[in-house]
Order: sequence, then structure tokens, then C-alpha cells
Amino acid sequence: QVQLVESGGGLVQAGGSLRLSCAASGTIFSINSMGWYCQAPGKQREVVATITSGGSTTYADSVKGRFTISRDNAKNTVYLQINSLKPEDTGVYYCNAAVYHYNYDDTAAHYWGQGTQVTVSS
Repeated sequence: QVQLVESGGGLVQAGGSLRLSCAASGTIFSINSMGWYCQAPGKQREVVATITSGGSTTYADSVKGRFTISRDNAKNTVYLQINSLKPEDTGVYYCNAAVYHYNYDDTAAHYWGQGTQVTVSS
């Protein structure tokens, strides 16, 4: 019922920057929280940053000061600005959204995007 499409990944040198985008479409009344997660090679998927509909944010300690999450509620889109990239930031970045399909009486359903690869060379 909802599709999340990420874009903006790529190969970048250490110290560089990227901007990831994730657009949600489908049966959407409102989106509660949105977030970015990273799955590094051989590791479990971990939360990187989250943002509520009101704009409150949280960050993993490893990215504080370098990553900035933002969203455009009118476009159902979440962004992740990544600066000062490090080789350990390499991984597949997934976005997640908690979606109300019809009204706030529903239980929000969580959706994942297909992921976008970020590779940081040293």
C-alpha cells in the first residue's frame, strides 16, 4: 500500500558528502516517524537517525555532528545529509516510515525502502 523509494547513494572519498532522499507514496493519511538505518557488510541493520512529524530528531552517537535528518511533510519525503564521510559509514542505507493509511485511529504500519548503497573509500 505504501512504497518508499530511496536515492542519492554512491561512491565517495572519505571526507566527502552525500544527500540521501526517500519519498513515500501510496495510501497515506499521515506519516508519524521516519528514519534512516544502515546495514554494514556482515552486520545487522542499525538505526542512524529518526525524525518525528513534528521535527524532533535522534541520532546514533557515531553520526552526531556529521549527519542531519530532515523531512518535507508535504512531499512525504525524508532526507539524510551526510558530511565528513568515513569508511566505516559504508553500507546499505534504508529508510523506514510509520504510516497511518486512513486516520489516526489506525495502527501505524511500518514500511521499508529497498536501500541505497553508500561506499566510502579511504
